[in-house]
Amino acid sequence: MSTSDASTSASADRSLRGLLLLLATIAGVAVANIYYNQPLLDNFRQSFPNSASWVGVVPAVTQLGYAAGMLLLAPLGDRFDRRRLILLQIVGMCVALVLASTAPTLSVLIGASLVIGVLATIAQQAVPFAAELAPASERGHAVGTVMSGLLLGILLARTAAGIIAEYFGWRAVFGASVVALLVLAVVIIMRLPKSKPTSTLPYGKLLISMWHLVVEHRDLREASLTGAAMFAAFSIFWSVLALLLAGAPFHLGPQAAGLFGIVGAAGAMAAPFAGKFSDRRGPRAIITMSIVLVAVSFVVFALSAKSIAGLVIGVIILDIGVQAAQISNQSRIYALKPEARSRVNTVYMVAYFIGGAVGSGVGAVVWPTFGWVGVSVAGVVFAGLAAWNHLRLPAGVKG
Repeated sequence: MSTSDASTSASADRSLRGLLLLLATIAGVAVANIYYNQPLLDNFRQSFPNSASWVGVVPAVTQLGYAAGMLLLAPLGDRFDRRRLILLQIVGMCVALVLASTAPTLSVLIGASLVIGVLATIAQQAVPFAAELAPASERGHAVGTVMSGLLLGILLARTAAGIIAEYFGWRAVFGASVVALLVLAVVIIMRLPKSKPTSTLPYGKLLISMWHLVVEHRDLREASLTGAAMFAAFSIFWSVLALLLAGAPFHLGPQAAGLFGIVGAAGAMAAPFAGKFSDRRGPRAIITMSIVLVAVSFVVFALSAKSIAGLVIGVIILDIGVQAAQISNQSRIYALKPEARSRVNTVYMVAYFIGGAVGSGVGAVVWPTFGWVGVSVAGVVFAGLAAWNHLRLPAGVKG
C-alpha cells in the first residue's frame, strides 16, 4: 500500500470513528428522555397534589409511547433519509419537552410524556445507520459503539435527572434536555451525512413487511426471543433494586439506586470490545458467553442481599453480559437483509422491550412474596430461557 493510500485509509477510519461517536451521542441523548421521569415521581406528586395517585402513569405512558414509536416510526429509516428523520424527531421532541417543563396539570404532563416516548425512538435510527456506514468486517464494532451510547443514556438518565431536580427543580430536567437536543441538532446538520433509502414501499406495506421478515428469517426470531429474555433479566434487577436499597440494612434513598447506573456504565464501556469479539469469533459464541455471565450475576446477587460490594460486582457482570449479547444479536440481524435494516431492528427492539416489560412485571409480583432471593431466582430463570432458545438451533446452523 502506498503512502497516499495509507493516509487515505487512516483518514477514512478517523471519519468513521467520528460519525460513530456522533451516532452514539444521538442514541444516548435521545433514549435518556424516556428515563428522566422515573426518579421524579415524588416531585410530580408534590407539584400536582390533587392528582397524586396518578403520577405513576407518567413513566408508564412514556414507555408505551416508545414502544409505539418503535413500531410506527423506526421502520421509516428504510424509506427516507435517516438524517432528516432524526432532525424532524428532535424538533418534535423539543416541543414536547417544553410542554412537559411548563405543564400546568398532570394531564398535560402525561400527554407530553407520551409524545416524548414516541419521538425518543431517534435512537432506533442511529443504530441501523451505524450498520450502514461501517464495512461488514467492522459492523459488530460499529453497532457496539453506538449501543454503548444508548446504554449510557439509559443508565445515567436517572442519575442526571436526580441531580438536576435536587438543585433546580424537576421542570429544569426537561429544559436541560431541550438545550442538549438543540446543540446536538446543530452538530448533526454540520457532520452527519444523509443516508440512502433502501425501500420504495408505501407506509402500510412497509409495516406489513415486518411480519414477512419474522416469518422468513429464523435467525431474527431466535435473536429477538433471546434478546427479550436477556432484557427481562436486566429489567427485573433494575426495577427492584431501589426497594432492596430502601430496606435494612442499607436504608438508602432513590439517589443511591440512581448512582448504581454509574456502576452499570462499565457494561456500556465494554460494548465496543464485545462488538470486536463478535466480528472476530462470530456472534453465537459471544451470545453463549453472555448468557452465562447474566446467570452468574444473579447468583452473585442472591449472595449479596446485605452487601453493597457484592451488588456492585453483580451489576458490572450483568451489564457486560446483557450488552455483549445485545451487540452480537444486532450484528447478526443486520446481516440478514441489509435493505431492511430499520425494519429488522424494529422487530428485534419491539420484542426486546416487551421482554423488559415482562421482567419488570415479574419483579413487581415476586418481590413482595419471595423477596430478593426470589428476584435472583427469576433472573436465573430468564437467563435459562435465553440459553434454551439460543442453543436449540441445530448444530451447523450459523447466525
